[in-house]
Amino acid sequence: MRGVKSMRIEHDLLGDKEVPTSAYWGIHTARAIENFPISLVPIGHYRSQVMALGQVKEAAALANFELGVLEREIFLPIQKACQDVAAGVLDDSFVVDAIQGGAGTSTNMNANEVIANRALEIIGKEKGDYESIHPLNHVNASQSTNDVYPTAIKVALIHELETLVSEMGYLCQALEAKALEFKRVIKMGRTQMQDAVPMTLGQEFAAWALMLREDQQRVADFIPLLSEINLGGTAIGTRINTPNGYSEVVLKHLSAIVGHKFTTSVNMIEATQDTGVFITASSIVKRIATKMSKIANDLRLLSSGPRAGLGEINLPPRQAGSSIMPGKVNPVIPEVINQIAYSVIGNDLTVTMASESGQLELNAFEPIISRSLMMNIAYLRRGCRVFADYCISGITANEEFLRSTVENSIGLVTALSPVLGYEKATNLAKYAQKNNCTIREAVLSLGYLTDAEFEGILGNLELLTGQDPS
Repeated sequence: MRGVKSMRIEHDLLGDKEVPTSAYWGIHTARAIENFPISLVPIGHYRSQVMALGQVKEAAALANFELGVLEREIFLPIQKACQDVAAGVLDDSFVVDAIQGGAGTSTNMNANEVIANRALEIIGKEKGDYESIHPLNHVNASQSTNDVYPTAIKVALIHELETLVSEMGYLCQALEAKALEFKRVIKMGRTQMQDAVPMTLGQEFAAWALMLREDQQRVADFIPLLSEINLGGTAIGTRINTPNGYSEVVLKHLSAIVGHKFTTSVNMIEATQDTGVFITASSIVKRIATKMSKIANDLRLLSSGPRAGLGEINLPPRQAGSSIMPGKVNPVIPEVINQIAYSVIGNDLTVTMASESGQLELNAFEPIISRSLMMNIAYLRRGCRVFADYCISGITANEEFLRSTVENSIGLVTALSPVLGYEKATNLAKYAQKNNCTIREAVLSLGYLTDAEFEGILGNLELLTGQDPS
């Protein structure tokens, strides 16, 4: 009858339950769907995490086949199903909420059921025909959520952080290009929001680029720390229910599949409960977000106005800024970078609290750790691209205005002090302030320099401050 969904019956320790006949997931996933309608964002939304689950499960299947745990006719369809999961073919079937109780068991069960039912489909069997290929007896053989889940998080982080390194490089290139473009644009530098000494706009952009280049390298240096895994430790790191040599064999296969060299934890019990590496990852990501937000703050300030603010630079207009004030354009890209940072900083606290709250031999809160990290990295890598393309690359400088602020600033006397001496430089500053005139006007009125001499010093200053920003 139209509108009636076809269902199949599956069974677990709690009893029978209906599951849609077409679903690749099964009863354990169905219960998790009911129990955790929290964020309404399924784990399938996080591509890297699902890819990692497929890769870890394929490595386990290969090890089980090599060690005689799985027969060839069961192994081959499981392997193909794992590859389909890793490739993204079945993302829509990873339906468990990203925020879940159970230390990631629901995620592992979701993966086991999807892989088993896809494998059954490959050999021409009906979904749910677990006599042929079973989610736990076969797909989850020699495994536990205790080792599969944290290993998958680390694999996913490697994928995500490698992409973040690339996107940070893209943003840094945009900043460096502007540094070169503005290397002769003289302006006043500021400390404590007050005029300090002359510099160039190029130097300002070069400093921002270097700030992020340092952390790009920090991320690259950190990735190898994710290489130590507890795969093969099974329940709490005891290696229970694994054949001899399993840890070494599964490690070999996972390294080959991911293209990254992994190592087995020296102490599996310690590795199963220790989430310190996730705290470090979160801290590095927070540091990047904080620096990007600082740059966004500076850009909003330098472009403020445009007529009643600092107005030193112009951000590319992206959209109308008001429903009531015609002609108003807001710095929407820096603003979204700020908001990314606020979210990242909040999620970093979540990671910290979740890591601290894990009890005894397993941290039950790894799902929120994983979700927080995946969100943070995704926001940042997308933010890098948006920041570069929609803001940095289109910035222009108000060069004549910037030069006039230098000539008008009392801070310029610092650059004249080596020529005039401290006393005359002090008199010059007092005269300019008292008479509300520019430093050029003051120095000429006092007869300290000729116009040509002043221009020569200013030109030399431009050469000094306009050194190659790279």
